[in-house]
Amino acid sequence: MSRPLPRLDADNRFFWTSGADGRLRFLQCQDCHAFVHPPRPVCRNCLSERLEAKVVAGTGVVDTYTVNHQKFHPAFEVPYVIARIAIDGAPGVILTSNVIGCPVDSVDIGDRVQVKFEQHEDVWLPLFEKIQG
Repeated sequence: MSRPLPRLDADNRFFWTSGADGRLRFLQCQDCHAFVHPPRPVCRNCLSERLEAKVVAGTGVVDTYTVNHQKFHPAFEVPYVIARIAIDGAPGVILTSNVIGCPVDSVDIGDRVQVKFEQHEDVWLPLFEKIQG
């Protein structure tokens, strides 16, 4: 069974496919410079329609997390970490994702993480791994 995937549309396609080149992107308003996520056609701060996808570093900090032990979907092996990641270089953007590649009991608030894309069909899911060091 495959992982559930987002439905691509004109507003979010850039986000879900940007991992093809290994780079994380978010919309940024060209008028007030605020980042807009989730993707939408209008800036939430100034209502400008001048939004462009901007590449960010792809790193961040675990803001909070939970370890899921319930198998809600057959594609997900339990336990797994669901975390809110505060994205570096994109003030105000918090991305909910999974922390992968480490034991679930090793994840903590404040951990530095970096994006690792996982491709499923035409979608590149932005998942995160702890930065070692």
